[in-house]
Amino acid sequence: MTFGVVCVSDRCSKGVCEDKSGPLISEMLSTLGKTEKYVLVPDEKEEIEKVLINLCDDVKVNVIFTTGGTGFSPRDITPEATKAVIEKDVPGIAEAIRQKSLEITEKAMLSRAVSGIRKNSLIINLPGSPKAVKEALEVVIPVLPHAVEVLSGNTLNCGGNY
Repeated sequence: MTFGVVCVSDRCSKGVCEDKSGPLISEMLSTLGKTEKYVLVPDEKEEIEKVLINLCDDVKVNVIFTTGGTGFSPRDITPEATKAVIEKDVPGIAEAIRQKSLEITEKAMLSRAVSGIRKNSLIINLPGSPKAVKEALEVVIPVLPHAVEVLSGNTLNCGGNY
């Protein structure tokens, strides 16, 4: 599998603080595949969209993880940028992450994260904090191999035809 990791943060993109979530994502995915591209972008809708489109259309990674920009702050725009570029919604992923996170903190219900498909790439919004990223990835990692297999056109193992 190939991955793209996008840290959405004004401060990290300007070098004011260090992104700890992006490298954690790459580390946790290392047994499944390779992070082809890691990008820091500010909380600007057009810039986020441009990076997501590039990772899907040109780099053609299997899965893109964004980190940050999913809350209530006026600058949090990652879900809107993701919705602008996806062709299909995959609400179950964001719902599963929120459900698991609600077992840990009631603040999880404030997440606006989304997930979806563009071409053959799956895009998953994750929170910004390393602790929340780790918890979210623990929910998602088990389904990634099957998701990527189906996106690549192999549907033989779908619908219980194992």
